[in-house]
Amino acid sequence: MITVRQARREDADTLLQLIDALADYEKLARPDAAARERLAADGFEREPPRFQTLLADEGGVPVGYALFFETYSSFLAQPTLYIEDIFVLPEARTRGAGSVLFKALASEALARDCGRMEWVVLDWNEVAQNFYRRRGGRHLQDWHYYRLTRDGIEDLARENGVASLKEETE
Repeated sequence: MITVRQARREDADTLLQLIDALADYEKLARPDAAARERLAADGFEREPPRFQTLLADEGGVPVGYALFFETYSSFLAQPTLYIEDIFVLPEARTRGAGSVLFKALASEALARDCGRMEWVVLDWNEVAQNFYRRRGGRHLQDWHYYRLTRDGIEDLARENGVASLKEETE
């Protein structure tokens, strides 16, 4: 039986192992030591936490996770539950862990009075795309996601002559 629960501080290592498994699945580099420390601190030590995590357990063994946080829609005037990661170990797929996690996220979104849930899917990940379609998810044709990385953020801030708003207001 699959159960879902909120991750706790003592689950930090488990979460990091699952994030490593996601990185391996997506053929990406695993988080380095500094990123691992930030993940543990931002999710479990910071108040309020920068993100929250649900763990899917099967027989007491973690088999998946969902990492999420709120954004806000000015047009809906409601929060959006943004799903950064939802991942189930490949060997645990087809046993319902992904469905249970996704339904738990929907319940969380309702409890928070969210007007929508949003996430992104890699273009090659047809397994995930089909999973979301079967659960009512729609691929948005009219929106393009853009990203500015840390180097670009720093370059842009320097162009403005401001290292950070915090420094400007001090």
